[in-house]
Amino acid sequence: MPSRRQFLQAGALGAAALALAGYLAAPAVDSSAPAESGALRWLQPADAQIIAALAPVMLGLRDLPLAAVVAGVDQAVAGLPPASRDEVRQLFDLLGNRWARRWLAGVSAPWGQAAPDALARFLQSWRNSRFLLLRSAYQGLHQLINAAWYGNPASWAAIGYQQPAMVMERLP
Repeated sequence: MPSRRQFLQAGALGAAALALAGYLAAPAVDSSAPAESGALRWLQPADAQIIAALAPVMLGLRDLPLAAVVAGVDQAVAGLPPASRDEVRQLFDLLGNRWARRWLAGVSAPWGQAAPDALARFLQSWRNSRFLLLRSAYQGLHQLINAAWYGNPASWAAIGYQQPAMVMERLP
């Protein structure tokens, strides 16, 4: 039977361990990257940095209007059902955690400073993972970023899309 002193010491040690774990689990925001959260409804600044880092690699384009892609992802996520938004929140919280970024994604530098080849390896590993959860997370990121970019009229010329002319029928 533990003594009262041992019980209090174990409690204090446990509280310190929880405080440290909470500090280490907090998402790291890269202060060197601009926060693109001006008029965002759903995304947080750390989420915007993740998207801004991954979008050029995922789309294979260097000169992207990143603010427009981030805004497009924000709009797409805001329109999802609440359960889907909760899953996307969990994904961004996971990717925003410095330990998960390093050990689960394999990206050692903060998202805004990560090398494109490190980001490409991360995306490829999740795309081809033997774990369904990681493949699903990749697909979610892929769909959000592609929808944000290809739904943007700025991308249409590059893919040869011409918006049909509006035909107005006259009613008698």
